[in-house]
Amino acid sequence: MRTIPASELIINSDGSIFHLHVKPEQIATTIILVGDPGRVTMIAKHFDSIECEVSSREFHTITGMYKDKRLSCVSHGIGPDNIDIVVTELDALVNIDFTTRTAKAEHTTLTLVRIGTSGGLQEISPVGTYVVSKYSMGFDGVLNFYETPTDLLEMDMENAFKAHAEWSPRLTSPYCVKADEELVERIGFDMVKGITIAAPGFYGPQGRYVRAKLAFPHLNEKVMSFKYKGDVITNFEMESSMVAGLGKLLGHKAMTVCAIIAGRVSKNMNTNYKGSIEGLVEKVLERI
Repeated sequence: MRTIPASELIINSDGSIFHLHVKPEQIATTIILVGDPGRVTMIAKHFDSIECEVSSREFHTITGMYKDKRLSCVSHGIGPDNIDIVVTELDALVNIDFTTRTAKAEHTTLTLVRIGTSGGLQEISPVGTYVVSKYSMGFDGVLNFYETPTDLLEMDMENAFKAHAEWSPRLTSPYCVKADEELVERIGFDMVKGITIAAPGFYGPQGRYVRAKLAFPHLNEKVMSFKYKGDVITNFEMESSMVAGLGKLLGHKAMTVCAIIAGRVSKNMNTNYKGSIEGLVEKVLERI
């Protein structure tokens, strides 16, 4: 059995995990993930009771009870690299013995539901829509650094997209992951479902041009016209691929659902989206 070195599993002097600063007993097995640390406080206002609250950098955690369910809400900040930190550390909190630095004999499965905001790419996903990431396509490449069984990935979709988009060898190869099917149906049975692209940036990687010119100015046209077995790419965001991919790799149930706040077809933007995201939060809390 492998003993994990201190440099690879960093435990703080108070017994908490390095980035999250959370101790094993402080985390629930059902977890809502959000990008904004302030959104954790907004979600926890719905809790019937709060057990603990921990903040470190962009990582804000509140654990409490909601209608007889023990839940944690954790903020992850922006980007797939942050998801690498958060999902790895959440898994370690339940599946690693911090005393022996070895994997526990019995695996604990987490339920991870990310609630996010996103840009819609189709007429079926205008501003105000709730979109479930049935599949996630990562432009980030983070999961490619892990030994990932090919049956965990949607290789046919990946190859079809690369051919359709005339994918440049200058770019990291995209990877495609299917979210947990039971979670998708339970949380999003009445929502739009499709393929979500997780980009490694907000501007250029999502086809936004401010001053720095785009190397691939027609990529979004390829993205929006891609179809695979009846599914289309519904939206852009920045985290769903690692939530689904690393979550599945570590044996957890994971998915992402987003409120569309930017219309990439209509070119409009809703900067006052608080009401929309609060409505989505209420649905997820009832269904998780």
